[in-house]
Amino acid sequence: MRDLLRFLGHRLYTTWSTFWFVMPFVVTYPAQWVLGRRPAWYRHLHTFNRSWSIISIRMWGMPVEVVRKNQLPPGQPCVYVANHSSYIDIPMLFKAIPGFLNIMGKSDLAKVPFWGPLFGRVYITVNRESAMSRGRAIVQARAGLAQGRSIIIFPEGTISKKPGEEMVPFKDGAFQLAISAGVPIVPVSMPLNHRFLPDLDGALRVRYSPLRIVLHDPIPTQHLTMNDVEALKQRAFAIIASEFHPDAAGLPEPSPRPFLRASKSEVTIKAPQQLSSSGANANETLTNGNAGLSLPNS
Repeated sequence: MRDLLRFLGHRLYTTWSTFWFVMPFVVTYPAQWVLGRRPAWYRHLHTFNRSWSIISIRMWGMPVEVVRKNQLPPGQPCVYVANHSSYIDIPMLFKAIPGFLNIMGKSDLAKVPFWGPLFGRVYITVNRESAMSRGRAIVQARAGLAQGRSIIIFPEGTISKKPGEEMVPFKDGAFQLAISAGVPIVPVSMPLNHRFLPDLDGALRVRYSPLRIVLHDPIPTQHLTMNDVEALKQRAFAIIASEFHPDAAGLPEPSPRPFLRASKSEVTIKAPQQLSSSGANANETLTNGNAGLSLPNS
């Protein structure tokens, strides 16, 4: 009976979360379609995307902690580099980072029905297997920085297979871009997104879990050269990984299957019981919920 209730609870929460992710987009799609017709209106379309992210995350109901350390002066563009562990990474970033942002995403995002073409117009898509596509994306990103538009890049280039535990080695592009444009790098840690929506090869498994995003101190790039890319990359890597917590490493255990008997060879991974906030020394902390966040057992 306990497994049945947990199974039904998972399904109900997945349905609820999916509804509140899809519904705001459906309701505002006509307005977004109109705003996507002219580049001069893209700023307003990004405002819709930020509002959509905030509404969805709020309706999911879990505690969200946003920690902002020494922020940049208003109007200073920068390159945000974040770890990539879940499909909710983009909504979390849009919620936490102000301004008319740019973001670099894989070209497949532009193929998503209805939403994809809008994403492809407002933001930058790249086929990481194509040198021409990568070069075009860097040119677009630098043009945006010159116009004062910060950009978000996932330097791993893909979702990690061991989220919250290990990151894929960073690619050079984001750091070369920041140095060539003379703008700061801002490392961003999202250590818990994979607990809420893990990447399970296309399977939708939403779990109630606290979330946390940390915007670290900006790293200046003025006076750096391309010879400094490796050191800058490793520095950002270490800063982002510093927010990972051992208890939150890896993917959560599967949802209970009350109608299936587990085989003897099945391995169960115990999920963490509690995660303590480590952002007490940040200059600004916005918290929806308690500082001590308990992670679910499933």
